[in-house]
Amino acid sequence: MPDFLRGAAERLRQLTAFAQSEGWTVTRTAGGHIKFSKQGYAPIFTSYTASDYRAERNAIARLRRASFLKANLRNWSKR
Repeated sequence: MPDFLRGAAERLRQLTAFAQSEGWTVTRTAGGHIKFSKQGYAPIFTSYTASDYRAERNAIARLRRASFLKANLRNWSKR
């Protein structure tokens, strides 16, 4: 577990572990947010201490959409 995740909620640690397994780099910004980055993708930011249950779901959805859109654009351009 990276030091910047010390004290983070278990769900956030699970999300970052999943993102890293999918090739995303996870860092913490100077403002305290979590940044997911991957070559060829726009960065995705989420809160470190989400006060709303939707924050986690929104981050998951953004990661899923980024991968889905990139794959579909590749397939579409081959037509």
